[in-house]
Amino acid sequence: MTISYNSSLKKATFFLMGFQGLEDLHGWISIPFCFIYLTVIVGNLTILHVIRTDVTLHEPMYYFLAMLALTDLGLCLSTLPTVLGIFWFDAREIGIPACFTQLFFIHTLSLVESSVLLSMSIDRYVAICNPLRYSTVLTPTCIVKMGLSSMLRSALLILPLPFLLKRFQYCRSHVLAHAYCLHLEIMKLACSSIIVNHIYGLFVVACTVGLDSLFIFLSYALILRTVLSIASRQERLRALNTCVSHICAVLLFYIPMIGLSLVHRFGEHLPHIVHLLMSYVYLLVPPLTNPIVHSIKTKQIRIRIAKKFEFVKALRGCQ
Repeated sequence: MTISYNSSLKKATFFLMGFQGLEDLHGWISIPFCFIYLTVIVGNLTILHVIRTDVTLHEPMYYFLAMLALTDLGLCLSTLPTVLGIFWFDAREIGIPACFTQLFFIHTLSLVESSVLLSMSIDRYVAICNPLRYSTVLTPTCIVKMGLSSMLRSALLILPLPFLLKRFQYCRSHVLAHAYCLHLEIMKLACSSIIVNHIYGLFVVACTVGLDSLFIFLSYALILRTVLSIASRQERLRALNTCVSHICAVLLFYIPMIGLSLVHRFGEHLPHIVHLLMSYVYLLVPPLTNPIVHSIKTKQIRIRIAKKFEFVKALRGCQ
């Protein structure tokens, strides 16, 4: 495949490859992707609607869950246009400003999700280890500040990336292996040294995902110590059960992230399809599974959703 591009960075265009070699199957491949995107949107909007309309869910735990749902929606909508554009219209060209904008939102929202998971672990720590202070520590003002600081930290750390990429001349190629723009993929196309981008990328990961995962681990170590000191076995199980959905969300976020990082750094010999699948798993599995996990494992959410469906059925019966 021969691709031409302008020598000027401002006029240049990137080309998204997607599932290279499977172009004849794009129509079929788009079916599961459409199902995933639709499930992500409906699932997370349902969580947000239930939390917004039910005043009994206006508590810190559910506010953090709403933040997670908003972040998952943002991640889904950040990749949706280019992925389905390739499948349906073979629209592979993306302008550099649009590509850098997509990159900014994907990476920013990924870091926000890590921050929200940390906030949820703090919520569980306070609820189990200091239950009498729960309402005084996690006040609405405190929750708003935590949410805004997560957004601000992530956006400020990712903001330099488009400018670091903009200084490059892409004399090798303008072809990206994925169906969306990622910092690691774009900087590989530069014909000059990318050591600054590498160092800054590692710095961002260490300051966000690294610290967040460390504090999440420490919070659960303290939670486990507190739970083991509870005399009643039933009370221990009840306390741990309140953490199950959050633990699942943490694993579903960090395991694909670690897997994708290992594949990028040590999997050069692996087929290209493995790299593609890992990137889609990383970006789509958490938004897809988080509403399902929280709906199943969080009793209050499950009951409210069931009541919503019963209400809809009742309305249809009256008609």
